[in-house]
Amino acid sequence: MGAVYKARDLHFPNVVKQVAVKEMVIQTRDPVVRASIIRNFEREANLLATLDHPAIPRIFDYFTAHDRSYLVLELINGKTLEALINEDIPIPQVIQWAIEICDVLSYLHNHQPEPIIFRDMKPSNVMINQYGKVMLIDFGIAKPFRGDQKGTMIGTEGYSPPEQYRGQASHLADIYALGATLHHFLTKRDPRLEPPFSFGERPIRQFNPQVPPELEAVIYKALQYDPSDRFQSAKDMKMSLEAILSKNALPPSSHPSTRAVTQKIQPIWTFQCQDEIRGTPAYKDGWLFFGCYDHFFYALHGNKGELIWRYQTDGPIVSRPIIEDGNVIFGSADHRLHVVNQLSGKILWSYFTGAAIYSSPVCSGGHIFIGSDDAHLHAINLMSGNAVWKFDSGSPVRTTPFISNDKLYFGNEYGDFLCLDFRGNIRWRFRAKRGITGSAIVFNGVVYFGSLDGMVYAMEANSGWQMWRFRLGKPTISTPCLNGDDLYIGCADGNVYCIDIRSGKEQWRFTTEHQVAGSAVVHNGKIYFGSVDQHLYCLDKNGALIWKFQTGGAITGTPVIDQDRVYIGSTDGKMYALPLSP
Repeated sequence: MGAVYKARDLHFPNVVKQVAVKEMVIQTRDPVVRASIIRNFEREANLLATLDHPAIPRIFDYFTAHDRSYLVLELINGKTLEALINEDIPIPQVIQWAIEICDVLSYLHNHQPEPIIFRDMKPSNVMINQYGKVMLIDFGIAKPFRGDQKGTMIGTEGYSPPEQYRGQASHLADIYALGATLHHFLTKRDPRLEPPFSFGERPIRQFNPQVPPELEAVIYKALQYDPSDRFQSAKDMKMSLEAILSKNALPPSSHPSTRAVTQKIQPIWTFQCQDEIRGTPAYKDGWLFFGCYDHFFYALHGNKGELIWRYQTDGPIVSRPIIEDGNVIFGSADHRLHVVNQLSGKILWSYFTGAAIYSSPVCSGGHIFIGSDDAHLHAINLMSGNAVWKFDSGSPVRTTPFISNDKLYFGNEYGDFLCLDFRGNIRWRFRAKRGITGSAIVFNGVVYFGSLDGMVYAMEANSGWQMWRFRLGKPTISTPCLNGDDLYIGCADGNVYCIDIRSGKEQWRFTTEHQVAGSAVVHNGKIYFGSVDQHLYCLDKNGALIWKFQTGGAITGTPVIDQDRVYIGSTDGKMYALPLSP
């Protein structure tokens, strides 16, 4: 639904005051729905403005511009509980965080003039700041509590109690959700992937013997199906947790943010551009090709990192290039598909669409296929640059079409996933709940893709019949990567998931410190991918970290591997050539 940016407040020109700017993109064209969304966003701003607690971010401002609304908030540096799930956190530290959560929930539940129910307690909404303290974030569905008044059925599946599904949530719903959050954190079993209200079937100490029996009992009391059997206040739950903590010493400096990051990989070379590199490069015949936000497209010597030529467009370039018949082909935000000679960097021809191009091209049968923000998938003759046909999908197409058995597979920003034949005729259509920005892959008659609705889908390629779907922790714009029966996909929750394509079940996940927007690649049994946390990661097939390398900016593209090195761009404006091993 949006993003959160780190920004500088220019109202204070003589000091550097950093803030968080929460952005919500309003995609609907319906003016009534649009006005309702803006009212809800402003309600969150007004709600936050009334709160004064050290575990709640302060709000400085809010505004709406065009199709986006913004909150200006206190910047919180740290990690969410979701990002810390796979860290080795001492049990006393977990108890201390739970006590702090109870404290802020007690503040909300006793807020005047009206109590407030948070209604969306889960690991991704609890942040641990740079001082190791709890911060409660994202008040988008918090609401004042007015007795037995029935409300909207809203929350997060797996963490919400049964009464919340009926729209009857009270402050006891937050206590249940805290119990579910602690259960997930201690067992590493995601309740969204389990049958509803089945925590009793997954005993905590069975998965984590280090958990004291007293703590297990507190969590299960919070998770009682009947609200009257739970703790009747967050203060009561806090007192029980404090009694357990008094028997356990909290080790100093245990928070992961205090741990040093080691780096063993040294670049073979780096090449500096004038702006961010957000896309994925291509390697061919010892040359490396990539586009940049500085409006230039670059050709480098792959071994030396030296510039051979550069070609200027009229807009940023995110599109991944392809090389066909001695020409480099790529799209740009200047609305054009560019075809440039590989050796000279001279333009051969260009093709105009009706809007920016963030899709990447594919080529087959003498035709180029590429999506555009003009909502069309375009088929273009490779030799002449003339349009063969274009298909109106109804919404911007930012995915790269995948070609398999004379069919084209792609998604759009409205949530449609489509299968076309080579004449541009629709074979089948599937509607996800939200947009599809990540591209698809097809293997053995099955098409795999992810969506902003937080799902990964496996569908029969000929018919569009859904074989399985897997729920991620957050939306994804990553393209799946296959390695045998394993499917790897990145997610906005900071994880790379490994899914068994036979069963649709999770094999493992690896957690980074920020969202994973790009895709993974596999080389010699090792998995390489980048993260917005500025690191390039190398894992083994079991998801264990082999090495990581830190760049100076977010990594949103996909690495490219040739022989003994890996190439990756970063928003620090640099292209890196790294060895495959230390």
